[in-house]
Amino acid sequence: MLNPDEFAIEAARAADDKKAADIRIMDMRDALGVTDYFVIASGKTDRQVKRIQSSVEERLGKLGLKPSHREGEKFGRWILLDYTFIIVHLFLEDDRTFYDLERIWKDVPFIEWRESEQQRT
Repeated sequence: MLNPDEFAIEAARAADDKKAADIRIMDMRDALGVTDYFVIASGKTDRQVKRIQSSVEERLGKLGLKPSHREGEKFGRWILLDYTFIIVHLFLEDDRTFYDLERIWKDVPFIEWRESEQQRT
């Protein structure tokens, strides 16, 4: 079975498969205490955000994970998928700018997830 950071990387790759923008993995282990990682990604339309959601759920489902909780599916502006040790945040671009989770949690490290960059920054 994969470890939590590998699941987060798989979620990021699933978002990338649907052309999500500005995909980030934030290491929340020392900052939050309720989850290990945030995976954050953006879409240009609510339909794209929902397609990204489907891609993430399908990929993680094949690995044996199902979200314990979902929020925001109806409108597709900010969809939250809670996998306990990973929380996936999928935003419309404007909503992501408004909520700016990266600014709120600016002191946490980011995890590189692309094939050639899998090192902590």
